[in-house]
Amino acid sequence: MANRRNRRIEPSFDEPARDASVAGFSLREEDRVVPSGRKPRSRKAESSRRSPKARSGRGGRRKRRGLFGIFMRTVYWCFVLAIWGGIAAAGMVVYYGAKMPAATTWSIPERTPNIKIVSVDGRLIANRGMSGGEAVRLSEMSAYIPKAVIAIEDRRFYSHFGIDPIGLGRAVVTNLMHGRFSQGGSTLTQQLAKNLFLKPDRTLERKVQEVLLALWLEHKHTKDEILAMYLNRVYFGSGAYGVEAASRRYFGKSARDVSLSEAALLAGLLKAPSRLSPARDPKAAEERSQLVLAAMQDEGLVSSREVAHAMSAPAARVPSYWTGSENYVADTIMEELPALIGEVQGDIVVDTTIDLDLQKLAERSIRRLIDESGRKLDVSQGALVSIDNSGAVRAMVGGYDYSTSQFDRASEARRQPGSAFKPFVYAAALEAGRTPDSVRNDAPIQIGKWKPVNYGGKYYGKVTLATALARSLNSVAAQLAMEVGPEAVIEIANRMGVQSDLQKNVSIALGTSEVTPLELTAAYVPFANGGYRPQVHFVRRVTTAKGKVLYEYTGGSAPRVLKPEIVGMMNAMMMGTVEIGTARKAAFAWPAAGKTGTSQNSRDAWFVGYTANLTTGVWFGNDDAKPMKNVTGGALPAQAWHEFMVAAHEGVPVARLPGSWQPAPASVAPAQEAPPALPPAVVGKPANPAPQRVTPVPPAAVPRPSVPVAGGAKSGGNGRPAMPSDGGSTASIKRPVPPGDVGGPMKKGSGSILDILTGG
Repeated sequence: MANRRNRRIEPSFDEPARDASVAGFSLREEDRVVPSGRKPRSRKAESSRRSPKARSGRGGRRKRRGLFGIFMRTVYWCFVLAIWGGIAAAGMVVYYGAKMPAATTWSIPERTPNIKIVSVDGRLIANRGMSGGEAVRLSEMSAYIPKAVIAIEDRRFYSHFGIDPIGLGRAVVTNLMHGRFSQGGSTLTQQLAKNLFLKPDRTLERKVQEVLLALWLEHKHTKDEILAMYLNRVYFGSGAYGVEAASRRYFGKSARDVSLSEAALLAGLLKAPSRLSPARDPKAAEERSQLVLAAMQDEGLVSSREVAHAMSAPAARVPSYWTGSENYVADTIMEELPALIGEVQGDIVVDTTIDLDLQKLAERSIRRLIDESGRKLDVSQGALVSIDNSGAVRAMVGGYDYSTSQFDRASEARRQPGSAFKPFVYAAALEAGRTPDSVRNDAPIQIGKWKPVNYGGKYYGKVTLATALARSLNSVAAQLAMEVGPEAVIEIANRMGVQSDLQKNVSIALGTSEVTPLELTAAYVPFANGGYRPQVHFVRRVTTAKGKVLYEYTGGSAPRVLKPEIVGMMNAMMMGTVEIGTARKAAFAWPAAGKTGTSQNSRDAWFVGYTANLTTGVWFGNDDAKPMKNVTGGALPAQAWHEFMVAAHEGVPVARLPGSWQPAPASVAPAQEAPPALPPAVVGKPANPAPQRVTPVPPAAVPRPSVPVAGGAKSGGNGRPAMPSDGGSTASIKRPVPPGDVGGPMKKGSGSILDILTGG
């Protein structure tokens, strides 16, 4: 015992206790503060001392305990994360929701107004505005449309509360499997909320607000109301907002008449409207519509028989986007509307003066002539304007094809009118005292450095003004412009309706200043109606969708711009253009008058002509001013004018033109006689030789048919033709016209020296 007390007992490491009393006291090498220098035994060596059976039993229990622990820890942390995720989500909802206006102030924004433009007989011309189509109630549209949209976009629409957890989960899984965003989880209600209230930003804030707004929509509105709002506002591609606009855009029909295959095509566009638009990629649109049909069948919304029929008869698309020429009219009306009614506050209906039958006829005529002769004659564009005596535009074609070019050549393109401007020169000369029997010497002339030349270089010598206008002799027109002055020509052109800036030079006699077909045609209307300048207009009335009148054209009094005597003499001269002159191809069963025009190198070809019923102007040319191949106003323009006017006057009582002037009885030189050899005359300089008396040579007397005036037009006082009565028929449609004649008697102007010498 004493030995034990005096003997130091060293602690043992990694060995079992030698004594029961110290069995619980044991240290290992790693427990030392200062290492002993002995190499510690490895766990491997320790385990090797244990029995194989013990080792295997303890290892299996540890392995099982580790897997279960991993699972339990995963469940635990997922639960923790779910709690914190829920707290974070609630916080985000509260945060972003607090940034929104109070829910009590939320309201459905007004739908973008639609402007429905109709013809004079109520047929649709176009829908304009952001939507491009009127709102259609769910009960009015084809039943296939909502079914197709629900089947492909939100099959649980009628069962969810604005958010579809099942659809959202499916979208998340699908996107994870594909490794990209390929499927969305938004319901139709969420899409409507986004379209109505939010910007298309892909942010967390926008998504949270979308969910809140969707819940509000479901609380405030029925499912059918939500679906109707969605279908009338969603974008279908190619500028079409709403199902009505899309139906007319792609199929040329109302949403009320859409078939199953057409409804499937429309519903298929919603995934990617611009990319899948049939106007851009017909094949992709058709493939997508097949998926929609299959989805409809899977949901039991249509039978297999209906699907088979729809697949065998796919949707037939309209040839092209807004291809009709009536869209040129719609564009012009849209520009005029703000001045008529101010800002458009809601859906409106615009009643126009357009006769849709005449519009289609004019378009066919222009396109047919270009199709037949365009390549051969190097002509690619044409325009036509037709106006009745009251100033109502009955037809306006602004180009060959609206779908390829929306530029309106009828109202926007300014081109040189050539000889079609000469009537204003002759009218100015008549107001200055000349008459159709006045004689001028048709010969080569020089005005300063300018030498106007007749077409073909042919001259006729002594001719009357009537003959000179009928044959479109340039030298005579230049002489008249020098006599009356360019200012007088410009003044009468402006007075009659030309609004473009005109250059004050003598060359204006040959139409070198540019004008539009619309204004030039309008300036001829006073010749047709007896001397009045009515207000040219496209719009008769504008009403709201409920029928409230916002604007109505009342006409008012049209000012007289030409004396009746001048009108009569001008009509007599320009009838010669159609009967014996450069526009013989335009002649038809009605008394007609007009003037051809061809600009330099055949860059522009015109014919503006009129009857007592309609005034119509036609232009052909190229947008780049490229010369045509010898195309004159008496060719394509006169042919198009003839074709249009014959159809436009079918069934309308024949009427004579205003005026009763007749040429003085005298012998008429043959039109084909060879021109005498005359020296060039320099206009504006005194002639050295003594003047000699020349006998006037009147034009050939043309029989004037004795026919009643259309619409009961009566003769005004002092033998002047009055404007037609308000019940008169113009352009086959009854329209009001300006009141009776105004103005005083014609004043005899002072003539030139040549007039005095020749008795003109």
